[in-house]
Amino acid sequence: MATAFASRVSAAGACAGRELAQNVTSRGAIASLAEARVTSHSASLSSSSWFGSRAGLKQVVRYTATSQSGAGRVMATIAVGDKLPEAQLSYFDKEGAAQAVKVSELTKGKKLVLFAVPGAFTPTCSSKHLPGFVAKADELRKAGVDTLACVSVNDAFVMQAWGQSAGVGENVLMLSDGLGKFTQALGTAVDLSDKVEGLGIRSRRYSMLVEDGVVKVLNLEEGGAFTSSSAEEILTSLQKASV
Repeated sequence: MATAFASRVSAAGACAGRELAQNVTSRGAIASLAEARVTSHSASLSSSSWFGSRAGLKQVVRYTATSQSGAGRVMATIAVGDKLPEAQLSYFDKEGAAQAVKVSELTKGKKLVLFAVPGAFTPTCSSKHLPGFVAKADELRKAGVDTLACVSVNDAFVMQAWGQSAGVGENVLMLSDGLGKFTQALGTAVDLSDKVEGLGIRSRRYSMLVEDGVVKVLNLEEGGAFTSSSAEEILTSLQKASV
């Protein structure tokens, strides 16, 4: 009887050992998969100024294990036809009061033009991207746009000051994604920690047309390049859609 009991204990131990080994192997495989995908989604692009070119781009890839035994997955970048992820953004209203707004509140039943910049007060963003949308604000509204908004991974105070210095008035809603949660949910975050300017996690430059929360047009730049995300590009898309 003692011998039978010992045999059962030995068999149970062997089974537990096999399960542990399989679990460790599975976790190792998941980690390897994540590492491989992160490597494949990182890029190093050469030029002298990141904010007006493609230099130093390294996209932030988020890895999530779907379950203890399931494989991991890399969150995809937002695409045409996708619904914008829910997130909370902030801004200062015309009375100077800080406000929080959910993405769903901005987009429900509305036509929104949203454009993102790597940083407030940075060269290309200040001289071309933001001023272009301010200049075309009236035309965009005549084309059916309800809200025109700029978002950046900066705090609301910085976005307010930048908007005031650029003379946006009520033409453009200056939105803060201070913690970068919306940017990361979109899959458009870039790690600029290696830059001497002390930038950290920022957003790729883009412009998009969103109708009732769904992306209809997306002009996503590589890093800080400024080639396809202008107000003119969005306006052209709207005009073509109305023909």
